[in-house]
Amino acid sequence: MKKIILFGLAFALAFFGTSTLIKKCSTPTEDNPSEGAQQTDHKGWVSLFDGVSFKGWHNYGTDSISSQWQVLDGAMVFSPDSTANNAGLNNLVTDKEYSSFILSVDWKISAGGNSGIFWAVQENETYSVPYQTGPEIQVLDNLKHPDAAYANHRAGSLYDMIAPSQEVVKEVGEWNTCVISINHHTNKGNVWLNGIEIVSFPVSGDEWEAMIAKSKFKDWQGFGLYKSGRIGLQDHHDEVAYRNLTIKEL
Repeated sequence: MKKIILFGLAFALAFFGTSTLIKKCSTPTEDNPSEGAQQTDHKGWVSLFDGVSFKGWHNYGTDSISSQWQVLDGAMVFSPDSTANNAGLNNLVTDKEYSSFILSVDWKISAGGNSGIFWAVQENETYSVPYQTGPEIQVLDNLKHPDAAYANHRAGSLYDMIAPSQEVVKEVGEWNTCVISINHHTNKGNVWLNGIEIVSFPVSGDEWEAMIAKSKFKDWQGFGLYKSGRIGLQDHHDEVAYRNLTIKEL
């Protein structure tokens, strides 16, 4: 009888232990989309980067990839060329357009570096760079880049509109995980950096327009107007690396 009871107890522990593990790896919830963002095998999650090529991406305004972007050790790495005549114009954008989504990206910035992650980028003859239309989540070295003097320019901020609620960015040379949720169904935008929610905002309507009106973008025709567009990674003249790019459309 004791053997039967012990066997049953061991089975129960094994079962519930496994169930707990599955729960921890479950897909993101509406309340916390950052949970499980790297679990690309879950339903709905799609990889935006295969780790070996730029398939699914191109330089904004072209159908090619600049040699300043390379795939190194499973990451997209931008190494600026100071002699090139196209500085600042080597921005990467996805071939596909997205509207409501959760995007997870690992990024690593160089000392004194600056870059950014855009969404709703419009690519046509009216515009020359992604940031003319696409709002940006800031990628920055908070310790050495002068932009860090402005709270709403620091790493993880909704650039020039909302400052991060707390400082959770890692030291230069370390990878940061940024999760961005843009949901036009609920009119909510959220940013998590290294597992902590640091920014929330509406993505359209009067409050969104009021934020733009108070920013440097107030007179930019087309900025923040669109509910769908390309995902973009910024050339800001500094070395930066991105990896583990995954997205789930909502």
